[in-house]
Amino acid sequence: MNRMNKGKVAIVTASTEGIGYAIAKRLGNEGAFVVICSRKDTNVRRAVKELRREGITVEGVACHVADAEQRKTLFDTANAKFGGLDILVSNAGVNPGASPVLEAEDATWNKIFEVNVKSSWLLAKEAYPYLVRRGGGSIVFISSIVGYKPVWPIGLYSVSKTTLIGLTKAIANEVARDNIRVNCVAPGVIDTKFASIVRKFMKLTDGSEDLWKEILPQIPMRRLGQPSEIAGVVAFLASNDASFITGETVVAAGGTHAHL
Repeated sequence: MNRMNKGKVAIVTASTEGIGYAIAKRLGNEGAFVVICSRKDTNVRRAVKELRREGITVEGVACHVADAEQRKTLFDTANAKFGGLDILVSNAGVNPGASPVLEAEDATWNKIFEVNVKSSWLLAKEAYPYLVRRGGGSIVFISSIVGYKPVWPIGLYSVSKTTLIGLTKAIANEVARDNIRVNCVAPGVIDTKFASIVRKFMKLTDGSEDLWKEILPQIPMRRLGQPSEIAGVVAFLASNDASFITGETVVAAGGTHAHL
């Protein structure tokens, strides 16, 4: 494993399993000091234990990203334990309901945009002074391929992921002068629990063959992605190797068409 993020301090949200956990693990294996979080303290403790077994320097915080006090604790932990912040990875996202867009409840809209969009904006806003004090840094938002191609019946979730692509460009333009880079990753269908949720929403049967039958023909590489493959893209964008890249969204979706 290369060490291109060695010595940097990173916060990764929603990072006790799936893509977030893989990102925390990758950054930690590259020598970063990592703060992970999740809503459930039991999940945080388990993930911290697993990462420390691999020799990663990590702290964990129970944090619902829509809670202002819990977000403050997250940043306070990075500052107190590791002396600041260099990398923010905003990975938390929810999809509390499935329906046609024009039939969705107000509460579903509010929940999706509170967590997926507003909380990402607030995390970036709260990370900003820490990054300025370090002389620069990197913010990475995690969007989705559905931000380019909405999927029924999770249209509202898709729109929230499109919004993150726009948020990336808007913030990047404003903070470039501070040596802060802001980029985004749009994963395709990744082999996580979310793939099972997609199967449920699309009313597929329980058989894994049906999931592959519906999804794989849409992916030129004919396979699901792995969390570690998304982690590699994030680690690159956070590193000095990407020092002239900002305001961009990298699609990691096995060749799936992506165009706004």
